[in-house]
Amino acid sequence: MATIDDVAKASGVSKGTVSNVFSRKRPISKEVTERVLAAAKALHYKPNYWARSLVNRSTRILGLNIRGESFQFGQFHLSLMNGVLRVCYEHGYRLLVNTLSPAYLSRVEHIASDPVDGEILLDPLEGDERIADRFHIGLPVVIVGRPPGPYEGKVSYVDNDNIGMAAQVTRYLLDLGHRDILFLNAPAGSTVSADRGAGYAAAFWQAGLEPKSGRMLYKPLQDSPSHAFGYESALAALAASPDVTAVIADTDTMALGVYKAAEQLGLRIPEQLSVFAFSDDSVLSPEFSPPLTGVRLHADRLGAEATRLLLEQLGTAEKSVKRVLVPSELVIRGSCAPPAPIYP
Repeated sequence: MATIDDVAKASGVSKGTVSNVFSRKRPISKEVTERVLAAAKALHYKPNYWARSLVNRSTRILGLNIRGESFQFGQFHLSLMNGVLRVCYEHGYRLLVNTLSPAYLSRVEHIASDPVDGEILLDPLEGDERIADRFHIGLPVVIVGRPPGPYEGKVSYVDNDNIGMAAQVTRYLLDLGHRDILFLNAPAGSTVSADRGAGYAAAFWQAGLEPKSGRMLYKPLQDSPSHAFGYESALAALAASPDVTAVIADTDTMALGVYKAAEQLGLRIPEQLSVFAFSDDSVLSPEFSPPLTGVRLHADRLGAEATRLLLEQLGTAEKSVKRVLVPSELVIRGSCAPPAPIYP
């Protein structure tokens, strides 16, 4: 394997000049640069990545940190990752996706700093230790989702307007005539579940109504696939409370579980039960009959905007906190209708 000494000898320059050609720390003439690169190509030489990183104090790697409980990627995560990768590609960065389980993070032999210049954190929780840790070590961070209270004015983030969006969804169902609406929410303690829960309640109050007690259920943070939670929760709630005429689900996977529960109970969608989801997953679309009404969150744009904010932090010594709200839109399909009339 060729070394930097071999390249220097072949191109007739010093090792330092070869190093500067690859690191670009100092200007080198075009003629010398071309000679060094030609020699490196002929010798099949590639600079040591980690050695160069130590010199430059930069790895040109960005991190994408997803909570360990979310190891099964849905279309939202895949679309968001595509947005991140597109911007990384445009700027010559690699991407490290971190889904390390909390069980491993607590073990001493797995404690190490990640080789990244900055990190994008997904799915923030109240009291999120990931954010506190990055602040402690001074690692540049951008969050997808609203940061928990203590950090909301301290860290840049990208988000949808989850309060307004949840209010809009709930208001749509209320305008159709639904009054008893089951809400299968994201895990308790996540900022997105708090915001969507607030929007759900606000829509009732703005309509002069009171949301029924016990109608907001939270998906467990661990060990509960979304489909199973949607199925089991909807099955139990609909069997116990026949007055429920509509269900809002956190994801389309969860909504698919609601469809299965309705089928088992003999409830027709949308004639006897309306279903709405906070996602618009084209991958699962063939599974829904009738087609699922949802929300287009533009996950790819969330990922791209978060990456741009992070690169902006890395490119300047002056740190500023920015917030970017990505608009969302309702996608009305066939799974919602006015509730069936009740005859005496």
